[in-house]
Amino acid sequence: MSNKTMILRALRTLPFALAVALAVPAFADNVKINDLIVATAVPDAQRDATVKAVRAFYEFWNSGDEAFLKQAIAPTFTDRTLPTGRPQGTEGPVFALRQFRAAVPDLKVTVEKMILAGDFVTVHMRFTGHFTGSFGKVQGNGQAIAFIATDLVKAENGRITDNWHIEDNLTLLQQMGIAKVTF
Repeated sequence: MSNKTMILRALRTLPFALAVALAVPAFADNVKINDLIVATAVPDAQRDATVKAVRAFYEFWNSGDEAFLKQAIAPTFTDRTLPTGRPQGTEGPVFALRQFRAAVPDLKVTVEKMILAGDFVTVHMRFTGHFTGSFGKVQGNGQAIAFIATDLVKAENGRITDNWHIEDNLTLLQQMGIAKVTF
């Protein structure tokens, strides 16, 4: 594919990205999205419903407000990379966030990049906060935490049905003083 073709394709998606960025209503205490890319032509209604659901999902992580999660995920929600000990389905994200907020009560998430391609959305985010609570048997001392994560979510009919996720847990555990890496 020539550079000219790639540039023309990218420019064709620009109106979609601008429309989404301007059309999606803001939430109180809303999650920050630094960059939104619509990679394929998607019907406006589908695009808007998908972005609304994904925004609500990350606002749930950002604010801890379960009402956002109810707006975001389908009753059939499936975590495709379910960690040991986390319940499957709609209770999984609630369980995970409660556990994490017990350790990092001021948890915040910033969406660095969101790429919408049909029914799928890739989201790269940064979590920040302070380890002032407890994680297992370890008590925090106010350590700053900052780590990245990437999700691939599938949305149908304006709700997230599936989530594949990966977090930089090694960085997180090092910042918490739980993991030590030596070379």
